[in-house]
Amino acid sequence: MPPRAQEDPTPAEWQVLSLVWKAGPLPTRQIIATLQEQTDWSTSTIKTLLRRLVDKGHLSTRAVGNSFVYSAKKSPQSALRRAGETLLGHANEATVAPLLAHLVKKSGLNRDELAELRELIDDLSQDAADEEGKS
Repeated sequence: MPPRAQEDPTPAEWQVLSLVWKAGPLPTRQIIATLQEQTDWSTSTIKTLLRRLVDKGHLSTRAVGNSFVYSAKKSPQSALRRAGETLLGHANEATVAPLLAHLVKKSGLNRDELAELRELIDDLSQDAADEEGKS
């Protein structure tokens, strides 16, 4: 099957990706064992999720003996950035600010992260004011 580039993971696929990101490259049997402890998924369901993530370009696989080892091809930040861009693509101008406010409220950012976000907003506000002044 040809790769399905730029396709975001489904919620179940995110769960598989999170495991691989957290634990590093993992053999199939360890992924299956861990996910079956956390979910009610069958072995075939987990193998299907792994295959889809390889097809979508999120995981790579290599044979080691008679097993396969799965590794993340993208960092969590890269995958989340892409998912965020997809989410923003679904929003219209009137819903972007409430969406971002909701995400910030739910994020659990610490004081330093909030200060960094505040600085980014201040910089963007200044850039917007500068652009308006040029008009």
